[in-house]
Amino acid sequence: MNTLVVGLGNPGRKYAKSKHNIGFMCLDAFAEAHKIKFRKETKFLGEMACYGQTILLKPKTFMNLSGHSVRQVAAYYGIESRDILIISDDIDLPLAKIRLREKGGSGGHNGLKSIIESMDDQFKRLRIGIGRDEDLDPAKQVLSPLSKSEMKLIQDTLITATAVIEAFVSKKAFPEIMNQFNQ
Repeated sequence: MNTLVVGLGNPGRKYAKSKHNIGFMCLDAFAEAHKIKFRKETKFLGEMACYGQTILLKPKTFMNLSGHSVRQVAAYYGIESRDILIISDDIDLPLAKIRLREKGGSGGHNGLKSIIESMDDQFKRLRIGIGRDEDLDPAKQVLSPLSKSEMKLIQDTLITATAVIEAFVSKKAFPEIMNQFNQ
């Protein structure tokens, strides 16, 4: 295995449709498009699937501890940080907008913060906007479910995210992927 794609989210039915679980939703859409199944991997603290030379990972540690799962998988399979794509929600982007970055900080995202603390900040990022509601506490907002109208908007984004993952696993140069998909 030489690449790792991680979708961030929180485990459990309670959070399945929450805005914070966009990363899980993206991996589920990719898996559905390619007819692959995830399986529980307790030693890696998550659910995993393989696609060619790529591991798909949904950490089941809760967001704040995602780095533990990512670090264990990367270390076990000898995957370098630069060969990891992390998919997460971003409250500071408008709903359904995507932003790709080669590296950077956490932007206040606890899952990204955990990964940076557990490894480093050299991984690639696919951030998906969930929009900021000024009337809601951010912690409550990210854990709130997507409404039906929001889910409709997100559907097209899941298709785009699948195309981004396909480009990443096919070893397309990341600056080219950013040029193609950054809106």
